[in-house]
Order: sequence, then C-alpha cells, then structure tokens
Amino acid sequence: MATSSDATVLLHSSRAGDRKALDELFSLTYDELKRAAHFRLGRGRAGETLNTTALVHEVYVRMVDQTRVEWADRAHFLAIASRAMRFVLIDHLRARSALKRGAMEEPVSLDSVEVEEAGAQSGSDLLALNEALERLGTLSPRLGQLVEYRFFGGLTHEEIAEVMGVSVRTVKRDWTRARTWLYEMLAGEDDGAGGAGGARGGEGSRLSGRGEGAGGRDGSPAGES
Repeated sequence: MATSSDATVLLHSSRAGDRKALDELFSLTYDELKRAAHFRLGRGRAGETLNTTALVHEVYVRMVDQTRVEWADRAHFLAIASRAMRFVLIDHLRARSALKRGAMEEPVSLDSVEVEEAGAQSGSDLLALNEALERLGTLSPRLGQLVEYRFFGGLTHEEIAEVMGVSVRTVKRDWTRARTWLYEMLAGEDDGAGGAGGARGGEGSRLSGRGEGAGGRDGSPAGES
C-alpha cells in the first residue's frame, strides 16, 4: 500500500499534467475506497447506510499528507476520488446482479448507499443513473463530470468550480440543468416500462430540477452546444 508521501507526490504530478501519475493515483484511490467500503459495510449493522461523501473524504485524509497540499490540490484529489467512488459502487452492483442471476449467495448489499442529492434508493436506481450519466457525458462532458463530482464524491460547488476552472455561479446553473436532464431521462425510462409512478419517476424525486427547456431538440441538455 502506498504511503501518504507517495500519494501526495502523485497528486502534485497529476495536477501538473502527468498522465501516468494520474492513472496511478486513480488506481490507488479506487483500491483504497474499495477496501474502506467493504470494511465499513462488513462491520456495520444491518440496514446501515454507506455515506459516499464521508468515505471519499475519509480516504483523502488517510492517503494524502495534508501538510504538503494546497486547497486546490485537495479539490483535485476529491475529483479523482469521485470517479473512483463511482466505479467502486457500479462494479459492486454489477457483480451483485450477476450473482443474483446465478442464484448464488449475495455479498453485502450496497442498496442503501446514501446518495442524498439524487434520491436513488436501490441498486437498480444507481445502475440506471449510471447509464443515464454515461449518455449525459457523451452529450456534455462538462455536465457529466459535474454530476460525478457532486453525486459520487460530494464535492461542494466551490470545490467543483476550482477543479473545472469555472465560476461557482456556472456550477450551480449547470447542476440544475444536469439534474433536470437526468430526471427527464429516468422518468422517460419509467414511462416506457409502463409505469410513471416508480421511485425514479415520482413527483418528489430529488433528481428533479423541474423548469422549462431542460432538453434540446436533439436530446441534449438545454444550453449545451
């Protein structure tokens, strides 16, 4: 396992544009998040939730020498950890789904992962959200990244603005646009399946940004070129 000094050096190098350092730091972060998630769930009581935001920040504190990083470095690390957290969750849920199809024993469930911003309450919700996020990322890479940072990593508007090099006002506007697009995408899937009252399509869904003009004529988020 890498030391905090190793991780800090990789963090600085990745911010300077070193692609190899970025890949290595992502791999270290993914492995650490995976270990932490399994440890937390394995020791937790039945029904206890896994707070993804707390876990990402916990791994940051554990991996990085905080005396040698600046605020911008911290935001950069959390952005990397957000992507790693996404893959940790999705990989686990896909593996669990495969085990269920094979009628094998289920591992510890991540169904109750605490994802307050979007209100996805089950593994199927998270997998559907991930698929919608993949599509959003092809239509607007910026919005896709923003959702990943906010949803899976719990980054603040200020941290996201620092990482993406935009204003906080732009982040807030884009977050509303992305939530609205994802809500309509997921609600449309529910309608197509024959039910508009599901967990993802309900009137009170926290994915909803509501408002007019959420999607362009080509299906892209409004305001995106």
